[in-house]
Amino acid sequence: MKKTVLFFLLTLSLLSVPSLTGYRAFVKAQNRTWTVGYDRPADFTSIQEALNSYNVVPGDTILVYRGVYNESVKINKGVTLMGEDRDATIINGDANSDFVISVEVSNANVMNFTVMKQVATAGDNGIRLVSSSIEVSHNNIIGIYDGIILYSWGNNVISDNVILGSNDSGISLILSVGNRFTGNTISNSQKGIYLFSGSRSNKFTGNTISNNQQGVSISYSTSNTFYDNNFINNPIQATTDGSPNVWSNFGEGNYWSDYKGSDLTKNGSINQSDGIGDQPRNIDSSNGDSAPLMGMFNSFNVVSAEKDYQITIVSNSTISDFTFEIGPETGNKVIQFTISGKDGTIGFSRVSVPTGLMNYSLLLVSGNEVVPTSFSGPIGSQVPQVYLYFAYPHTDQIVTIISSETWNLLQELSQSLGALQDDLHGLNLTYLGLLSNYNAIMSNYSELQQGYLELNASYTDHLSEYNDSLQNLRNLMYIFAGVSAVFIMTTVYLSSRLHGRKARTSEEKGTHFDLVS
Repeated sequence: MKKTVLFFLLTLSLLSVPSLTGYRAFVKAQNRTWTVGYDRPADFTSIQEALNSYNVVPGDTILVYRGVYNESVKINKGVTLMGEDRDATIINGDANSDFVISVEVSNANVMNFTVMKQVATAGDNGIRLVSSSIEVSHNNIIGIYDGIILYSWGNNVISDNVILGSNDSGISLILSVGNRFTGNTISNSQKGIYLFSGSRSNKFTGNTISNNQQGVSISYSTSNTFYDNNFINNPIQATTDGSPNVWSNFGEGNYWSDYKGSDLTKNGSINQSDGIGDQPRNIDSSNGDSAPLMGMFNSFNVVSAEKDYQITIVSNSTISDFTFEIGPETGNKVIQFTISGKDGTIGFSRVSVPTGLMNYSLLLVSGNEVVPTSFSGPIGSQVPQVYLYFAYPHTDQIVTIISSETWNLLQELSQSLGALQDDLHGLNLTYLGLLSNYNAIMSNYSELQQGYLELNASYTDHLSEYNDSLQNLRNLMYIFAGVSAVFIMTTVYLSSRLHGRKARTSEEKGTHFDLVS
């Protein structure tokens, strides 16, 4: 009741408040895109002018049109600085500055520029990061002493940049922790990647480091991880001061162009390759790649159902013209790419496909079906995947990997039919075995029956003989009884006669005695 009264009084008080017309409402504006250009209409004519403008706020995007901008840029807001064309939007650093782009705040992005300095001197930086949560991607950095240098504590992403001709290092890290470097190409520099002064827990994956005097140089830095990188034709591929670092992940290491090992075993099975070297690639007593790749690592990003997937290919072939398509009518998912290599040699490819993207149904090399060696991704991997390994003679060929629900259903039905046929074959073998046992039993029964008949005949013969013998015995008994009877009667008769004779003799003797008396 009290709550109802209070609500009623509050409603009356609000109705009695005068109109707020004329009062300014502060509403946060949506992030917007500002433009920079000097040969067509734009919001600003220089990049630094845009960054210094009070109207440009964190979260905004500054789009820089094609052209050459002779300035050094200091990013002091969490904005996205993006070039219109990677190759044609050029920032040419000020000769009096030791950097071309310096990022000094968090949550900033730099992408799609060519970064250079016409007058480059020792100690110059192409892109310098002194904060965290920064993304630097899809830039060309050419001919600067240090291409990208970090004095930063973590969570920065440096990806898909091309760094050429650095007099010192393509990428340098000083006291930098927890950053990620992926898909960068570093060539023709003194050092491809240089870590020193306590840089640790950084991850390098999918980078190509080629034709540098040193591929990777590590000093006083530990627990950094390198895998799926390509180290190509660097006179010194990797060197450390003995600080231990990690050179593989989930059973995949790096590609080393000077690796001399072989790939003949998989899980202990002889002569079954899987694209991973059987012997480690040693660096020093504290560092070594336990799972070196037998071919270069290639990575391709595809989008399906608004999700991003990464398809990787380890191959000793040149991979080109990669495409991923979904058939509008069939719904079949198709990966296709071209392989090429030196004629007369054998090529191989080890394709990793996320199972969330597609399930392998059919693999064709130049239209001919190939059955690959198939095995699941490593246990613990964040993205479930399947590996397809196959070999081929080197010529220009097109590889097609198809995922078809119809084909999968047909395969399932075929497998079910095969299982039924196997079961039927097993039942047939069981029936034949039982039939054989039955025939054996019947044969034994016939033999037993024949034996029984023979025994019965023998028994009958013996019974007849017994009857005959019994009859003879009876006859003998009859004869014996008759003879005995005759004998007894004769004996009785003779005995009675003899007794009568004795009696008469006695009588006669008595009479004689009487007469004498």
